[in-house]
Amino acid sequence: MQQAAAIVEQECGQGGWPMLAIERTAGKIRLVDQIVAAITGLVARRELRVGTKMPSVRQFAKCNGVSTFTVVEAYDRLVTLGLLSSRRGSGYFVARQEVPATLLPPHTHTAAPAAIDALTPDLYSGVSEALPVGAGWLPPEWYGEDTILDAVRQAMRIPANRLRGYGHPMGFPTLRQHMAALLTGDLYPVEPDQIVLTHGATHAFDLVLRTLTKPGDAVLVEDPGYSNLLSLIRHHGCIPVGIPRGENGLDMEVLAERAKAMQPKLMFVNTVLQNPLGTSLTHAQAHRLLALAEQYDFWLVEDDIYRELAPHGASFPSLAAMDGLRRVIRVGSFSKTLSPVLRVGSISASNSLLPELLRVKMLAGLTTSEINERAVFHAITARPYKRMVERLASQLEAGRARTMENLALAGLKPLATPRGGMFVSAGWDAAPTAEFNGKAIADQALKAGILLSPNEFFMLRPSDTVWFRFNCAYSDSPQLRTFLQSVRPR
Repeated sequence: MQQAAAIVEQECGQGGWPMLAIERTAGKIRLVDQIVAAITGLVARRELRVGTKMPSVRQFAKCNGVSTFTVVEAYDRLVTLGLLSSRRGSGYFVARQEVPATLLPPHTHTAAPAAIDALTPDLYSGVSEALPVGAGWLPPEWYGEDTILDAVRQAMRIPANRLRGYGHPMGFPTLRQHMAALLTGDLYPVEPDQIVLTHGATHAFDLVLRTLTKPGDAVLVEDPGYSNLLSLIRHHGCIPVGIPRGENGLDMEVLAERAKAMQPKLMFVNTVLQNPLGTSLTHAQAHRLLALAEQYDFWLVEDDIYRELAPHGASFPSLAAMDGLRRVIRVGSFSKTLSPVLRVGSISASNSLLPELLRVKMLAGLTTSEINERAVFHAITARPYKRMVERLASQLEAGRARTMENLALAGLKPLATPRGGMFVSAGWDAAPTAEFNGKAIADQALKAGILLSPNEFFMLRPSDTVWFRFNCAYSDSPQLRTFLQSVRPR
């Protein structure tokens, strides 16, 4: 027996496609890793060309004696890496020929440029020198550095007796009490014990999925929608089912059809200033969404992290307020209004659901950081906080106007007209090809010192056009305009 599982080729499947058979050994290399490495090697050696159709998930699993979940995870990772693309109703295809050296199996040699995927560290770290056009965070100076640094200093004065334990499993009690008072005054009645603090919104999504779903469950998502969420749903073995979202919100007819057909366990929805489109649901759509959730018996997870960035005087619906946390689970975060470094988010849910959410949180990591939560409390109770958030909204509004003007000069058109928030999604009308597509252009941009987030990060279905999500705080740059003009279709 070899220490690592050997991968051999054999003829299997329709058309004699050279499938990969996996020989299990005592080695500890995961099957998913083996499949990803093997297909990556075939692409790098030009044995799989751009446009080659991959076996179906079921066909691959049957031929190689692995589960369909293993194949789904492997294909999903290859899609995230940009090596495969998924076409609705058609399957998976080889999307590119150039493979980053860091992805190659040992002893495989090929020239490879830099590449970007939805989990590229530079999109999150904030330490890259590249222009963060595709990032999800704002310039540190916009947040009011003095307020945040002062809050951190105060948080570090934690009483000595608080250093003995892990902190409260639900999160810092004083912050939860303050949040409950604010939410009760602004949106809906909620008690402190209905709030669980998390390491940001993504951690909250993970806890909800761990609590309410099992592998094979259908989960409704917006398409386009939050990129990390799509991968997270697949990671849990669930099936993401896309509901088209555009200029006018969600396609409610498609939602009704797919809810009836798929019997989903839950749906994730960005009610206000959606990522990546920047649009918001109307009150009528919110009512219809709640009615469909009631009719087809699924939970609604309201991603509500952008509400505070709405323009002054704007009125947007709150599913949690309309439902009273009966069927709605509200997720909040301070990453956009304070700093993503603090990593504090929250879940608000019904009393019946809270015990299991708390149990899952403790199983996954016991507690969250009380130091971070204390810092958030000091920041949001400081006198300058409200003015700082109002200033953020104003700066984003000005940045959005400049961004849209800059993009128009490069020939890009917005997918929707944002009503506030951080993002504008825009692109060209030209159809994607093997050479001209979002991933390929993002890779070129990375070499030019620009971080872009292409449409492939946000969509379940193939896009008819090539587009990107632009952060309004960084997208009025002449550097960006020059690059976009150099790659625009002629």
